[in-house]
Amino acid sequence: MINANFERVYDFGSLYAGFLKARRGKRGKESVAKFEANLLEALCLLSEMLKNKTYKMSDYFVFRVYEPKERVVMTNAFKDKVVQHSLCDNILGPAFERSFLIDNYASQAGKGTHYGLYRLEDFMRSYYFERKSRAEREHREEGLPRVPPQMGGYADGWVLKGDVSKYFYSIQHGPLKKMVHKYIRDPNILWLTDMIIDSTENPGIPIGNQTSQWFAVMYLSGMDHFIKEKLGIRFYGRYMDDFYLIHEDKAHLQYCRAEIEKYVTALGISLNNKTNIFPLKNGIDFLGFHTYLTDSGKVVRKVRRVSKNNVRRRLKKQRKLYDMGKIELFQVEQSYQSWRGHALKGDSYHLVRDMDRYFKKLFKESEKQWHKL
Repeated sequence: MINANFERVYDFGSLYAGFLKARRGKRGKESVAKFEANLLEALCLLSEMLKNKTYKMSDYFVFRVYEPKERVVMTNAFKDKVVQHSLCDNILGPAFERSFLIDNYASQAGKGTHYGLYRLEDFMRSYYFERKSRAEREHREEGLPRVPPQMGGYADGWVLKGDVSKYFYSIQHGPLKKMVHKYIRDPNILWLTDMIIDSTENPGIPIGNQTSQWFAVMYLSGMDHFIKEKLGIRFYGRYMDDFYLIHEDKAHLQYCRAEIEKYVTALGISLNNKTNIFPLKNGIDFLGFHTYLTDSGKVVRKVRRVSKNNVRRRLKKQRKLYDMGKIELFQVEQSYQSWRGHALKGDSYHLVRDMDRYFKKLFKESEKQWHKL
């Protein structure tokens, strides 16, 4: 719990900072332009409404997205985005982060997908060399010859890969409020957080809300502690509702799975049918990459096959949209650069080179020299 102060939410400077964040990437939208045209008046009015607790949220705009999978997204009005950025940056983030384990990677400054990938790589390498060191010590004590690393079976082990079924849509308002109240005691702040949580039907929180990201990360924080501290799993990581456990004993992971299922059931959510236990040698699908541990102890990170297919399909679609005058070339280039930067975090030299050539073939108008790695 922090010594939260509601004034930090409705302070003009906090709301202005929230406005700047909410505006990023949206300056061309009419709602943003209207808000910015009367910025001083709009922020002062928001501040007064929050201070006097006359602030009310606008109705959500609901739409569907189909990448990376079909989801219903509920986005709020721009003024509500400004308020939520101020609330998250000044209250929710500082309050929740203190209880988070280092291996809870989502929505936090200094963490994110790439941090989570490097932690997984470190875990795999530590797992391998700890087993190797232990086996070599036992061989020395027994007077046995040293076994070549590739024949030692040090990469043998098991992975419990977990995923929550329809996570955002399943989060229960009651348990969520209790968790928020555990970290924040100011009744004025709780008035605002309870309003946001209850702004949609129970269960479920809107994917498009800034607060939903923090609520979703925090909702399973207790599970992180349970897995690490109660179940004794060292090699564990979670990004939102996607998590993995690495252990050399399959039976222990089976026990862990049963205990985790009990834990999440008490929160009103459930693991989906993709949750499974499989050999570590199969690699781990996590954060857009498939990461492998080889018999020699090397960690290899490859872009997932679905990501390769998606970028080709997206570029073809963007070519059509560009020909129809619906998107600008710089938008296509930014989109591809984003995927390219992600892919280069893995062992993907040849894949990126081939995709650069494919991009240049589709968009000869582009002056970007992607193929020069």
